[in-house]
Amino acid sequence: MEIKYMQRALELAAKGIGYTNPNPLVGAVIVKNGKIIGEGYHEVCGSNHAEVNAFKNATEDVRGATMYVTLEPCSHYGKTPPCANAIVQKGIKKVVIGLKDPNPLVAGRGIQILRDNNIEVITGVMEEEGRELNEIFLKYITTKVPFCILKTAMTLDGKIAAYTGDSKWITNEFSRKYVHALRHRVSGIMVGIGTILADDPFLNTRLDSGNGSDPTRIIVDSSTRIPLEAKVLHIESKAKTIIVATELADKNKIKALEDIGAEIIITPLKNNRVDLTYLMKALGERGIDSVLLEGGSELNYSAIEEGIVDKVNAFIAPKIIGGRGAKTPIGGVGKAVMSEAISIENIQIHSFGDDVMLEGYVKSN
Repeated sequence: MEIKYMQRALELAAKGIGYTNPNPLVGAVIVKNGKIIGEGYHEVCGSNHAEVNAFKNATEDVRGATMYVTLEPCSHYGKTPPCANAIVQKGIKKVVIGLKDPNPLVAGRGIQILRDNNIEVITGVMEEEGRELNEIFLKYITTKVPFCILKTAMTLDGKIAAYTGDSKWITNEFSRKYVHALRHRVSGIMVGIGTILADDPFLNTRLDSGNGSDPTRIIVDSSTRIPLEAKVLHIESKAKTIIVATELADKNKIKALEDIGAEIIITPLKNNRVDLTYLMKALGERGIDSVLLEGGSELNYSAIEEGIVDKVNAFIAPKIIGGRGAKTPIGGVGKAVMSEAISIENIQIHSFGDDVMLEGYVKSN
């Protein structure tokens, strides 16, 4: 029965995707006498936590009930009071927890509060599922560096565009819908200046429901070549646009970009380019917990080389276009020998109509 109720709590938690960053996704279920009497999830960053919402939605007195919660109840005062204290005050008898919270402000203290008040606590129920759901939060809360997903789309023969530069569309509408769901989930979307000059994209979120969250638009542009009329600089969106430049940037251009609302981050030069490691730390300091990298082949290679990529989503379309000059997903200098190849592990395969997506994690050395 623990699995059944925790599964429900995970389903509830997932409803918060795209709205809770940089907070975790959390769901809670209250069970009494073999039936669910209350449910809740963390809906928006800064609002009630899952446990409080479950109490608010309860259909009867929760005293003596069991609570199933996907993440250890918080024990500190943040934007809301500690949930562990609320659980004690409500008279919950038993708490089943999916995942212990690695947040240094919690880190077992929530569990200790419960046990100190004679509440039975069970941990580790569907822990792996909870870890996967909160992979963004788990990295960011412990490192303050964003979780980075590299998204690529290529033909069966490994091309991201024809030799003419045409790339619309490699993948089908189902794949593209999933990419917009990814954009909704993350805090930032990052591309290089080459993508802006070639495609002039909006870099926003377009879901069928029409209410997706736009990620912060991050443009890697070491010498500020971005046109002042580029769409990303004039889109109506609550999310801002960040231009990432270096000492090579034109100071007058920087001033002009700031005048139309763009934020500028200046990084040190690294191999005559933006220092991506420095950039990721700077983004983390701004509360950006996750980045979807939709770069071109050069930026993708730099990101892989600098070790900022955590996860890869590689879409493959059943098309062949050929072309010696047609670009591939990862460019750069490349590896000299196969033994130097960067490995992707824990692979999952997903189908989107005729397209296939390989999803996996960059193997740490």
